[in-house]
Amino acid sequence: MSLTIEQLNAAGADEAVALLDGTYEHSPWIARQALAARPFRSLQHLKYALAQAVNTATKEERLALIRAHPELAGKAMVSKTLTAESTNEQGKAGLTDCTPEEFAKIQRLNADYNAKFGFPFILAVRGPRGTGLSKREIIDTFERRAYNHPDFELAEALRNIHRIAEIRLNDKFGTEPALGNHVWDWQEALAVHSDPGFAEKGQLTVTYLTDAHRACAAQIAREMREAGFDSVEIDAVGNVVGRYEGATPDAKTLLTGSHYDTVRNGGKYDGRLGIFVPMACVRELKRQNRRLPFAFEVVGFAEEEGQRYKATFLGSGALIGHFNPAWLDQKDADGITMREARAHAGLREEDIAKAQRDPSKYLGFVEVHIEQGPVLNELDIPLGIVTSINGSVRYVGEVIGMASHAGTTPMDRRRDAAAAVAELILYTEQRAAKDGDSVGTVGMLEVPSGSINVVPGRCKFSLDLRAPNDAQRDALADDVVKALQDICERRGVRHTLEETMRASAAPSAPEWQQRWERAVDSLGVPLFRMPSGAGHDAMKLHEVMPQAMLFVRGINSGISHNPLESSTNDDMELAVQAFQHLLDNLNGAPSAA
Repeated sequence: MSLTIEQLNAAGADEAVALLDGTYEHSPWIARQALAARPFRSLQHLKYALAQAVNTATKEERLALIRAHPELAGKAMVSKTLTAESTNEQGKAGLTDCTPEEFAKIQRLNADYNAKFGFPFILAVRGPRGTGLSKREIIDTFERRAYNHPDFELAEALRNIHRIAEIRLNDKFGTEPALGNHVWDWQEALAVHSDPGFAEKGQLTVTYLTDAHRACAAQIAREMREAGFDSVEIDAVGNVVGRYEGATPDAKTLLTGSHYDTVRNGGKYDGRLGIFVPMACVRELKRQNRRLPFAFEVVGFAEEEGQRYKATFLGSGALIGHFNPAWLDQKDADGITMREARAHAGLREEDIAKAQRDPSKYLGFVEVHIEQGPVLNELDIPLGIVTSINGSVRYVGEVIGMASHAGTTPMDRRRDAAAAVAELILYTEQRAAKDGDSVGTVGMLEVPSGSINVVPGRCKFSLDLRAPNDAQRDALADDVVKALQDICERRGVRHTLEETMRASAAPSAPEWQQRWERAVDSLGVPLFRMPSGAGHDAMKLHEVMPQAMLFVRGINSGISHNPLESSTNDDMELAVQAFQHLLDNLNGAPSAA
């Protein structure tokens, strides 16, 4: 008989602790402390309360929790003294069936890890899908995490313990994130397509209108049809557009979606999560034979990253009439123009204008996206409410000093261009930190014709400055540019600086942000509001209609634009449920088909 939240809420303290036995390895104090948060509104509320009990404990208590866990494929497994839960988890990952070589390697890793950190390596071996990691994935993760800083690794161990507890709670409560599993599986299936040169290395790269890109579009279209959309098309810029019509023919439309292209050697969830989460909602609507009082349009945007051609937000930009014809003459690294790539894909230039939407026919735009950062992961919160997409400004510049002999030029007589830029980097770091939520990055740094024994005479650099609103961004930019001028004057060097991009912040429309907040709150998830430091398709739609975004926590410290980018089926399930709540509470209850 599965446990229920009602049963847990009604139980006495000792009984409730017993009901949660085994959730956190040999640590009943966690359940006892979490029970202070009763009554629990949902299973997710319980998970958060348990995580908070750990996170507010002393460091000694947290270390004791980690040390209560057995080593992977360790002595406890060999002697068969693991708890039932650990036996199940290590068995699902195949650790009870290691080859002698695998077992020996894991033992070496265990010994080295313990010697460095003073506690055992903790990994949720059932993985983000809950079905078990492969031994290869476990060993690779083991080796990678051994290089972490001790404080970082302590936090990573605790986050994995929370994931282990989450899966154990699902088992206790007899719940399966079926919708999250669908979203997970769709993304995994789409990730088989990758551009030449990357596919052979097992890397995911999908750039605009390559064969892999077109295969992705065809697969998304096919899955949209199978999910129950009324119409599906690939438009003149390569966007995949699925529509689920409303209860009445003249109903307005809610627009959603995200991009399916990737950066080079990127992750599987950036953009694509925002296509498949609403697809899962349509799948459920169709299965239940329900119609909403508005039409629902899901768009897989063909291009957002600007990897093959310098034309970012091409897919979403086309929907607001921002397709620049000059892009057609751009060439990729192989000399293929966008015009030629479009012709190869069978896309007609004269149809591009047809992609533009009439904003008066739309209610607004909402987007689900993986966070692409560590904040939600560190807070143990699965969903975040986006308050604004940061405004940004970018520059490329160069400092020009005087190249001279490294051995014969006294330190007080140097005109070192690289040292000037180094000072600028440190200033930018300190100035952005003063705002709390501003960021500044020098991502490109080059000393042309540099030599080990020459004082740098030139140094090229980039600047990327971002903030949640335009006034804050501009104040940051003004200060950084002024600092560059002062540094150069003091050091006797000169500089050039060219602004290459300026994008306005896109604050969430208050009423739409509140709809996401109500949806998240309905799940028993604590509300956490945050700006988005990255640009998203919602920025383009913001120019013509109200928009708001929902972030989904990423694992592996929230890393993105990286093969380690990932999320769990449980968090994807919550994203689908939040989206369903938003749909069901927009303009009244849904009607029967």
